[in-house]
Amino acid sequence: MDIYNLVSFTGIFGLLTIAWFISRFVFKNIQKINWHLLGWSLGLQFIFALFIFVVPAGVTLFQTINDLAVIVLGTASAGASFVFGSLALPPGVEGSLGFILAFQAFPTIIFFSALVSVLYYYNVLPFIIQQFAKLFTRVMRISGAEALCAASNIFVGIESVFTIKPHIDKMTRSELCTILTAGMATVASNVLALYVFTLQGLFPSIAGHLISASFLSAPAALVMSKLLFPETGTPQTLGRVVDIHYERDANLFEAIINGSASGLKVIFSIVALLIAVMGLVALVDLILGSAGNLVNQWIGTTVQWSIKDFLGYLFYPFTLIIGVPLGDADIISRILGERIILTEVASYQDLALAITNNSLIHPRSAVVASYALCGFAHVASMAIFVGGIAALAPERTAAISAVAVKALVAATFACLLTACVAGTFYTNTSLLLGN
Repeated sequence: MDIYNLVSFTGIFGLLTIAWFISRFVFKNIQKINWHLLGWSLGLQFIFALFIFVVPAGVTLFQTINDLAVIVLGTASAGASFVFGSLALPPGVEGSLGFILAFQAFPTIIFFSALVSVLYYYNVLPFIIQQFAKLFTRVMRISGAEALCAASNIFVGIESVFTIKPHIDKMTRSELCTILTAGMATVASNVLALYVFTLQGLFPSIAGHLISASFLSAPAALVMSKLLFPETGTPQTLGRVVDIHYERDANLFEAIINGSASGLKVIFSIVALLIAVMGLVALVDLILGSAGNLVNQWIGTTVQWSIKDFLGYLFYPFTLIIGVPLGDADIISRILGERIILTEVASYQDLALAITNNSLIHPRSAVVASYALCGFAHVASMAIFVGGIAALAPERTAAISAVAVKALVAATFACLLTACVAGTFYTNTSLLLGN
């Protein structure tokens, strides 16, 4: 334990205070803090983090899960190698042409989408999700519908809203904010595989980190959502466990086919977003750079003018709050900030590049950043979730759109809160966190 563990610990309360301030004075919410929800959300995070980072049995369990995830990820490349040949071979393997995102990382999304679909077909995931939903509903005293959606988001992405489809049209605005926040504060298991593939060669225990981040982020999303948008109504499913709603495939092969097709849709969405958003950002940076050079010459400064730099300045205080050492704060703040616009895919790529170039002074920085980035908290994802939920309940489109920005802010704070919890328990001797 060192001073940065204490910084991360105090950062938890710093983030909660900032979130409350925004809720009270920016969003004009005057409701009292739900101390029961706040206490239990933090309590569950601490209990879970203590178990996986400190308790020997927990460390061993999650090291095993990390190794298992890496093995499964290795099998995912078999189909890609058959289809794409040497293009699919990862760096370090004889005949590899180097890291190619499209041919090495993206195919894992198809594989894991099919795997998740199979686990749904055999009722494995529905059973696990239902248990988490029961826990959240009973100990936090929230509605069964939002608890079920939050639990689903530990394992799946936008598909999680289908589990509560019968309840969306009756949800309060606070509940709608919660399901948007839970969706953006977590990542789907199929996309999580992409991040593992991107960093695993440089960061051997990354799978364990991201799996633990998925579990930690669910209660973080609940507390941040209710802090930024407190409940003012009475949810119809308050304190009541609701059954998971999903359409089971007719047979195993249909589950594989549908899962693979869903994975392909995810890939197309990611590719389209990366091409469009990164191109637009480059255009804006070109304009900002030209204008900035004139300003720099006029006032005699050397300020960098780009979206990444501006977002880096915005996230710099938060980077220090979550416990990133000062020497790495500049790099990590830019990586965290760019996620808002460029998505977490680009941010994890830049994190991998920083590790490769030995740009980070402390291993702790990579660990904490990997937790802070583990979520869909960006503008493109906000549009996807708003559109997906509105498609299931068209009559609630206006209400869903109205809480979208608040949900994005809550999701961003939830990811930072998860990073603080991880940073509180980080030690260089941890088996799970060792590099």
